[in-house]
Formats: sequence, structure tokens, C-alpha cells
Amino acid sequence: MINITQIENELYTAAHANHSIHLIKAIIDKGEHGLGLAPFEAAILLKNNDAAVTAEIFRAANALKEKIYGKRVVLFAPLYISDYCMNECSYCGYRCSNTASRCKLSQDEIVNEVRALEKMGHKRLALELGEDSEQAPLEYVLDSIKTIYATTTNNGIIRRVNVNIAATSINNYRKLKDANIGTYILFQETYHPEAYAYYHTSGPKADYSYHLAAMDRAMQAGLGDIGIGALFGLYDPDFEALALLYHAAHLENTYGIGPHTVSVPRLKPADGTTPPMFDVGDEHFAKIVAVLRLALPYTGLILSTREPAALRKQLLNVGISQISAGSQAAVGGYTNTSAVEQFSVSDIRSLDETVGWLCREGFIPSFCTECYSDGRVGDVFMALAKSGEINNYCTPNAMKTLQEYSENFATDTTKSAIMELRRTL
Repeated sequence: MINITQIENELYTAAHANHSIHLIKAIIDKGEHGLGLAPFEAAILLKNNDAAVTAEIFRAANALKEKIYGKRVVLFAPLYISDYCMNECSYCGYRCSNTASRCKLSQDEIVNEVRALEKMGHKRLALELGEDSEQAPLEYVLDSIKTIYATTTNNGIIRRVNVNIAATSINNYRKLKDANIGTYILFQETYHPEAYAYYHTSGPKADYSYHLAAMDRAMQAGLGDIGIGALFGLYDPDFEALALLYHAAHLENTYGIGPHTVSVPRLKPADGTTPPMFDVGDEHFAKIVAVLRLALPYTGLILSTREPAALRKQLLNVGISQISAGSQAAVGGYTNTSAVEQFSVSDIRSLDETVGWLCREGFIPSFCTECYSDGRVGDVFMALAKSGEINNYCTPNAMKTLQEYSENFATDTTKSAIMELRRTL
């Protein structure tokens, strides 16, 4: 699946060979027309340092994104329910050797967290927790999913629970499918085996191969919507970008469905952790996002509140299609603001402030979950996306859910921004 030597050779050749401007323009044009990019083509774009070429990559990525997704930006929030963990991952605040006190939410406490999120206006969550089979077994996760779906407020309801839990068995993935989860999300963190071993020194997660094959097991269990990602900063970011493309290609070639989403978190400081080994500057990070968009035209690209507002704006214009908003990266963080975060959050704006900002920037904030309730998932969604028909569903539904948000949750300032956006569309 991941041939380390092949990726390194492709990156070396891309950096040192003399590629004509005609070839580079042809690669960009191929991506802009929604045909995707082979990993080596992506490497050529990543290793080209000409400012004019970079500008053209950004332009093409934005044009492609608007062609497929329009101006829609999907919004969600993470919900952390336990920070107990058996793994020793040197970059993570949950590492088992960290002496910070641990916390696991009861089902009643989860209800309180969900109500707080619903009162903001959120409709979709990403369930997050550390890996501890004793303190937080799968049964606890399944009970928590039931609690989330059953919890409502006056005008609030969570319609989709995405799940980010540790690699597990096919049988357990079947249980998650039966629990009606949305997307199953798992980051490889770093695709380089030696780097992976350096950062993951003990615990179940230390098994690189088992972790890497998790999405195969999820697909075999019938989970058609899966999300992959790498934690940029652990290893050479260009290597990680190409590995993500090879992972995506493996899934599509094997199961007929590529990843529903790709996440691009950058490593951020956390208590008791080591700093990143590889600096990923803002401009190159933006280039990685743009190239991933050209390479994976029908895959949602996710950006969290790890990144500051100004950079989030830039990345929305080069390929990002989903963002978290009003996030707390701590167990119980929505009802206890003193809870310890897993990592530092940079964009601390509320959901309401984010919605207003997106509208003023000309984007359509979307709370839509119709595809999942109507069964437009997996290969069905992909077929509609590739034919261009998905926009016939998504844009009207995005506007409908935005109006729902305006009526039930928005401040007067944000209502005005929504009304102005509607006038301009």
C-alpha cells in the first residue's frame, strides 16, 4: 500500500529533474478539470518553487473547489468524551506517561455537552477520545453515540456523529456501522515507518501495520464513508502528502470507494509533549492543501481550529471544504472552560462568529446532513459527485439549513450577514 522507497524516489526526481513548463501546466490543467493527479504529478507540483506556478496551483484549486462544492463550507465541532489512553505518543497530550489528571464523561455529562453544542446550532459532531480498552471500551463509545442521537433541545438536534476512535477489528467496525455513525475517521499520524516507531513507543497504537490497515477493515465491515489524515510536522510534509494519495488510491482500487474526507492537521503544542520535528510553514502548507484538492477532487478536505482565522480564510480559497467551529479540544470543554485541552486551539471564535464571517466572505455555511439520512453515501455519493449532480442537492440544502440556523440560533449581526449573502447569490 505504502512503498516508502517509491515515494522517496518520486520526491527526489520531482525535485531534481528539469520539468518543462508545458508539463507543469498540463498537470495543473488536468487537476483543474477534475481528473485527479497521480502521486508523481502531485510531487512535481509540490517540489516546484516558482512563485508564478504556485499562484497558478492556487487559482486552479480554487476553481476546481467551486466547480464541485460551490461556495459551501460544512461546519462541525469535536466532542471529547475521554482522555484516558494506553498509548505513548510523544506529540500528544493524552500520552499515557503524562501525569495530568484524567477524565471520562458519564452519559449525563455527555448530555450536557451535547445540549451546549445544540444550543450553539451544531448539527454534526466528531466524537473524540483516547484509546483505553478498560476505561473507555467500545461499549462506552456505542452508548455515547446513542446518547448523542437521543439528546435534543428546543430547536437543536445532532443529526450526524462522525467517530474518531482507535484502530479496531472488523467486528467492532460492524458495531459502529450498526450504531449509524457518519464518517469513521482515523489519522495515520505519519506514514513513514521509522518516524512512526520514533513517536509511538508503546501501547496498541505502536503497531504501524495494524494502524495502517484499519481503513481496510472498516471498508470490509461496510463502513463506506471513511476519513484519513496525517499529522503534519512529524515527518517530511511532502512525503505525507504523497502517502495520503497512495492510501486513497489503494482504497479506491480495492473497494471502489476512496476516502470521504482527508484531514490536514498541523502539530500544535500540548502539555508534556515534544515539539514538531519538521517545520511546515504557512505557504507550503497552503500549497499542500491546494495540491491535495487537485489530486482528490471529490474528497472533502477538513481543517480544524488548530489554525488561525487568517490562514483558515486562505485555505478555504485553495481547497478546504469542511471546518470545525466554536471548538473545545478538551473533555467536557463545552461546559467546563477550565478543562485541559489535547492541543492548543488558534481560532477561538464562536460558531455564530464563524457563520457570520463565512457569509461576509461569500461562503455558504452548511449544516446539511441530508445525504446521510437519505442514503447518499459511499459509492452513491461518489457517483453523484463525479457526475456533478450532487450540487443539485447540496447547495439548496445548505441554504435551507443556513436559514434554519438564522431563525433559531443566529445573533442579529449574523442574521444580517446571512440576509446579505442571500441577496448576493
